[in-house]
Amino acid sequence: MKLFNLPNLLTLVNLFCGCGALVLIFSPSSQVGTLSEGLQYVPYLTLISLVADYFDGMAARFVSSPTGIGKELDSLADVVSFGVVPGAVMYTLLTFHFKSTGMQNDWQIMLSSSPGFLVTLFSALRLAKFNLDERQTEGFIGLATPACSIFVMGLLLVFLRNDFDLSPVLLNPVILFGLVGLLSYLLIAEIPMFSFKFKSFGWASNEVRYVFIIATLGLLIGFKFAGISLAVVLYILASIVLIFMKKDSPKNISKN
Repeated sequence: MKLFNLPNLLTLVNLFCGCGALVLIFSPSSQVGTLSEGLQYVPYLTLISLVADYFDGMAARFVSSPTGIGKELDSLADVVSFGVVPGAVMYTLLTFHFKSTGMQNDWQIMLSSSPGFLVTLFSALRLAKFNLDERQTEGFIGLATPACSIFVMGLLLVFLRNDFDLSPVLLNPVILFGLVGLLSYLLIAEIPMFSFKFKSFGWASNEVRYVFIIATLGLLIGFKFAGISLAVVLYILASIVLIFMKKDSPKNISKN
């Protein structure tokens, strides 16, 4: 059994960066009510994980793996980088809120902030479901864990940089708990969403992807780091619009 081919090495890079992100999230300074200096690097480690995850899939097309170890390893890495890490970020944002209210008891803080890890639990469910769901070959059913992570990293960057003075808003527990619940639902929702797997780079069959990329660049220019999370919101809305467009297409109407 060959363990160290290119796709598996890329997957291990993904996992290593996820582990590094967790170390920075839970570094001592972030647990005493002050911002960890290393916390600002978590989104960049997640970016490396995202790039490695994207290219390990491309590399796997050229490497035969009769044992299927690549698929299993990929899910194990993803549950850390795109499950535990975003859950830990939501947990940390909640701890900042509760500490800012004067809460001192560690057990109270932990219990009050622990719903942040619902993102981790539902990410694990989503990944297990994805491995068994034969419908998700061309696109996704529900929000993919990398997209969920991108949304959470956008929130973290906005919080750290205080873009548009949104840091106090993001520490509102109603908003944080609401986002945790919404993300958890979307991860396992039966909502078809388009993927970014290019079979070719021509305009035909890739119109939605290219338009979305251009729109995302506009969001990043106009809204800075907040544009990262807004891009995921746009991705979800665009996927829902595509569902209704396909239902109303002449091809589908003729079948009814």
